[in-house]
Amino acid sequence: MREAAGKRPEALIGEALRKKGLKLCAAESCTGGLLSKMITDIPGSSDYFLGGIVAYDNRVKKRLAGVKASTLKRYGAVSGQTALELAEGVRKRLKSDIGVSITGIAGPGGARPGKPVGTVFIGAASDKKTIVKRFLFKGNRASIRRLSALEALKVTGALIGVKI
Repeated sequence: MREAAGKRPEALIGEALRKKGLKLCAAESCTGGLLSKMITDIPGSSDYFLGGIVAYDNRVKKRLAGVKASTLKRYGAVSGQTALELAEGVRKRLKSDIGVSITGIAGPGGARPGKPVGTVFIGAASDKKTIVKRFLFKGNRASIRRLSALEALKVTGALIGVKI
């Protein structure tokens, strides 16, 4: 996950956002704010990071991030549809150029039929493009959360045309 120059992915995303004059926000579920922490660990991140919502509970996903109750009922909290609505919702609510979202099952419990521990959906949305990806990470809770946050940076990079 390191670039040849040795820069962390969150620093590379920050440089790209700053250069393009774009603002980013996040809606996180299973990572509990880890992505936002990684982004804000970079000095000067207030130039491009507006903030985030930790939408761990479905009520917060609906109230603060704009996920439809019908989406949660039909597809569940851990789904591509929910990841998309989280990304679009947080972007609109925080009036940002880009919204990124993470929803998944970090474990050790919480597995459902067809959704084992490590199932994660990441979404990214701008006013012109959306990306949603499904991942199945292996490892313990901490490693699944870290991999999820790192992949969210990659998906954000893909949305803005920067390879991480």
